[in-house]
Amino acid sequence: MLIINNNELKQNILTALADKEMLKILNLSMYNSKSVNDIIRESDISYTTVYRKIKWLLDKELLVVDKINLSPEGKKFTTFRSVLRSIVIRYKQNEIIVEAEKNVDLTGKIGGHFFSIHNTM
Repeated sequence: MLIINNNELKQNILTALADKEMLKILNLSMYNSKSVNDIIRESDISYTTVYRKIKWLLDKELLVVDKINLSPEGKKFTTFRSVLRSIVIRYKQNEIIVEAEKNVDLTGKIGGHFFSIHNTM
């Protein structure tokens, strides 16, 4: 577990955890890559909301593109994974302490991006 010192990243994690749709997306993509259609089907979140929340999570580097796939019909689709596997939050005398465990399955897949997140923690 790493203690996250970057206040912006800490706030982004807290925001994502407080949002029920983003939390569902992170949960669904924690252990297995998920496409937008998988997330919609498994979460019952609307299409537009899923796209909006995924974009926010990607922008805040809490979700990453795992693969770009080709369907049997020849259409491209993207699968996503959560960057973090577990998060612990503590409150102690006006200080919020956020500890996070990286999603180890992503280490080889996102290379430099993964380590750049480490530097912001």
